[in-house]
Amino acid sequence: AYACDPRFRFILMPKNVGKRKAQIVAIRESSGDLVLNVDSDTTIAPDVVTKLALKMYSPAVGAAMGQLTASNRSDTWLTRLIDMEYWLACNEERAAQARFGAVMCCCGPCAMYRRSALLLLLDKYETQLFRGRPSDFGEDRHLTILMLNAGFRTEYVPEAIAATVVPNSMGAYLRQQLRWARSTFRDTLLALRLLPGLDRYLTLDVIGQNLGPLLLALSVLTGLAQLALTATVPWSTILMIASMTMVRCGVAAFRARELRFLGFSLHTLLNVAL
Repeated sequence: AYACDPRFRFILMPKNVGKRKAQIVAIRESSGDLVLNVDSDTTIAPDVVTKLALKMYSPAVGAAMGQLTASNRSDTWLTRLIDMEYWLACNEERAAQARFGAVMCCCGPCAMYRRSALLLLLDKYETQLFRGRPSDFGEDRHLTILMLNAGFRTEYVPEAIAATVVPNSMGAYLRQQLRWARSTFRDTLLALRLLPGLDRYLTLDVIGQNLGPLLLALSVLTGLAQLALTATVPWSTILMIASMTMVRCGVAAFRARELRFLGFSLHTLLNVAL
């Protein structure tokens, strides 16, 4: 539909080289001051470019991301939960980080970058290794950390809405979460050197992101051990997890003014199971 439109230029690679290398080819061939990254399964609202570009007006800002929603939210109970998960990730986690000028991961479905900053970072981005081999995951988080490491701010723009396709089966969801978890744990090690130069809140946030899942897993394992060894139900563990879940969901329902977030409590059971 757009192949003959002079405003567009398409670069076709001879084979699938992966997201990172495709990004790098496009960035090096580009000429604009700003680069918008949109994943192939994502639809952006008509005003997304304007909203993100306004946030990039300050030369101190190297990247900005929009708010993500699930375009297939109504498909299954799982897609409804993931849509709420994205709302929380954007409007609690990213929004809080942006208050201190350091969103720790500008998500791939909708993120704008300053081209001059990207050109400084492309070599490091392209040559990242993981266990001695070129990295093929965690592109968004790694590029964001490189941006912060170079001294740029990263921002979140809730008014810039992008709808993306989310997993609608447990297998696909598990693969996605494992991929994201690997990226989070690996790139957190790279971000540790950044933290002294950032606000103290971000140190607390990074610790919470990494210790939270581990503590949940430890709680579940100790509860199961108690059940197996003493034949008693670990009520204290169950009540603690349940109460923390209800507090989180209650706050989200209040802030979003939507009762559906009370149903997000099912996500805790999903986390425990996986």
